[in-house]
Amino acid sequence: MEPDDALREALRLAVDPPGGVSIEALRELARDDDSTEWDIATTAAHLGVNPHTLRYYERIGLVCVPRDGAGHRRYDAAAVRRLVFLTRMRTSGMPISDLRHYIDLVDADRDTVSERMDMMLEHRDTLRSQIAQLQLALAATEYKIATYQKAPRP
Repeated sequence: MEPDDALREALRLAVDPPGGVSIEALRELARDDDSTEWDIATTAAHLGVNPHTLRYYERIGLVCVPRDGAGHRRYDAAAVRRLVFLTRMRTSGMPISDLRHYIDLVDADRDTVSERMDMMLEHRDTLRSQIAQLQLALAATEYKIATYQKAPRP
């Protein structure tokens, strides 16, 4: 394989890696199943977070979670949607202070749509820049792996 071909293949793998994002992974942002009523352990497992994280988000006002007769948290579809969004934003590096501001705007009213949009546009630009840098690092890694796989072994 020519060097440029190896570089092109490394770039292809970096930009479109196997096992990328699927529609199923995003579907939770639009969950509308009114029968959803999960306990904290089920919700935490579903989101891939610790139950302490969910309690923290509730304590700082990012999500309101109703309780059952015994005082246990019951996460409905709206709470799960919000938590999916919050965990995705935290994974992407959005600070808690920005999330708190965003949620305050969401809870305020529809007159805050333009400010929320501005926040999301700015965050998207930041993510695109980070992704481009990560893709370049992944391409370099893929290239080195391909080089080492072709190298003679002692």
